Amino acid sequence: MATKSTLDRLTSLGEEVIEKASQNPSLARVVGAATQLKDRVDDLSKRVRGLEAMEKRIADLEQRLKKLENAQKRATTAAKKPPEPPKP
Repeated sequence: MATKSTLDRLTSLGEEVIEKASQNPSLARVVGAATQLKDRVDDLSKRVRGLEAMEKRIADLEQRLKKLENAQKRATTAAKKPPEPPKP
């Protein structure tokens, strides 16, 4: 039961600090800037996650393209070879 009252007091104290901070223009700007920074970091982390998925897709496409290019080279090389003369 003592823990709950301690938590209640901390919560109350935290609420008081936030209320006083919101009344102070300088602190309000700092809190606003910190909130804006948090939002920007969240947005940036979402973009980075999207880039990681895109990089994986590009790597997969590069592998597929390399296989296709190799197959095309083999087909071109086989088509350019002159036919072997018949053996007597």
